[in-house]
Amino acid sequence: MSVRADTVGIVGAGPFGTALGSALARTGRRVVLWSRDPAIVESIRTTQRCPRLPEAVLPPPLEVTGDVRVLVREARFLVMAVSSTDVRDRAKELGAFIDGSHIVVHAIGALAAPDNARVSEVLHQGLPPLKLGALAGPALPADLAQGAYSSMVVASTYNEVTHEGRRLLNAPPALRVYTSKDLPGVELASALSGAYTVALGLCDGLGVSAGPRAVLLTRAIAEASRLGHAAGAELRTFAGLSGLGNLLVRSSERSNDYLLGRRLAEGTITADVRRTEGARAALAGVELAVKLKVRMPVLAGIAAVLDGKLDAKAAAQLIGDTVAAEE
Repeated sequence: MSVRADTVGIVGAGPFGTALGSALARTGRRVVLWSRDPAIVESIRTTQRCPRLPEAVLPPPLEVTGDVRVLVREARFLVMAVSSTDVRDRAKELGAFIDGSHIVVHAIGALAAPDNARVSEVLHQGLPPLKLGALAGPALPADLAQGAYSSMVVASTYNEVTHEGRRLLNAPPALRVYTSKDLPGVELASALSGAYTVALGLCDGLGVSAGPRAVLLTRAIAEASRLGHAAGAELRTFAGLSGLGNLLVRSSERSNDYLLGRRLAEGTITADVRRTEGARAALAGVELAVKLKVRMPVLAGIAAVLDGKLDAKAAAQLIGDTVAAEE
C-alpha cells in the first residue's frame, strides 16, 4: 500500500472530525485534517489542539491543512465531518479537485436541506462519480478524544468502501468499526436518532418516569423503522448501532440534541432552536413521512414543539396518548 492509500483525510475540524482524527493518529494512522478556518489550522499546527475540541490531543502523524488540494492529493479515503447545512458547499469544493480514485464517506447524522435528501444523494450531485458511503454510530467526540470504547458502522453498496472504511478507521480500543450494505437505512437511522434524542431530553426535562420513557424509546425505534422500510431500508438497521445505539449514547448530558430537549422542557428557547442536527432531522423527517404516507406521532410531536405549534407539556401528552393508542 502507498502512503496515500493508508492515509485518512478528514473534511472539517469540528468536534467529531477532530475527535476521529485524534483517535486514529494515536494508533499511528496518518491523518490529514482540512479546515477552512486559518485560525484553527494555525492552532493545531502550533499547539496540537483544536479550539473546537481542546481536550483532544492531535499528535503526529496527524497533519492539518487549509488547502483542499493538499487534502485530496495526500489522502484517497476521505471522511466528510461537517454540518448538514454545509455539505453542499463542501461537496462543490471537493468536486473541483477529486477524481474517481477517491472514496468519500460522510459522518453527518441529518438529512440535507432544502429537499430533505440523504447526504449520500447530495454527494452524488456535487461530486464526480465516486464510491460513497456513510459512517454512523454511538461515538461521542469526548469519548473518542479520551480513548473510551466506541463503535461505529461504515455503510455502502460498494464492497471496497466498507472494506477500506474498516481497514483505515478501525482503531481499537478507542474505536471499532463494523460494516453494512444498507446505506439508506444507516443514513436514516442516524438522522432520526438525533431527532428522537430531542424527545428524550424533553421527557427527562419534564420528569417523565422510567417506564413511559422506555415506551417512548421503543416506539421511536418502531416508527423510525416504518419510515425506513417505506424508503427502501432494512428494518433491522434501526435496532443497530446507527439507530438504537446512536439514540442511547446521544441521550446524555453531552449531546447537543439532548440538551435542546431539556431546554424545550424548561422553556428556555432561543432563536437557534432549529440549529442542532437532531432538530433539523425532526423537521425533515416529518416532511419525508408525509411524502411517503407514514404515520409518525412521536416525530410529529417533536416537530410541533420546534415549530412553536405546541408547548412541551402539551406535546408530551400528545405523544403519550398516541403512543398508548398504538400499543
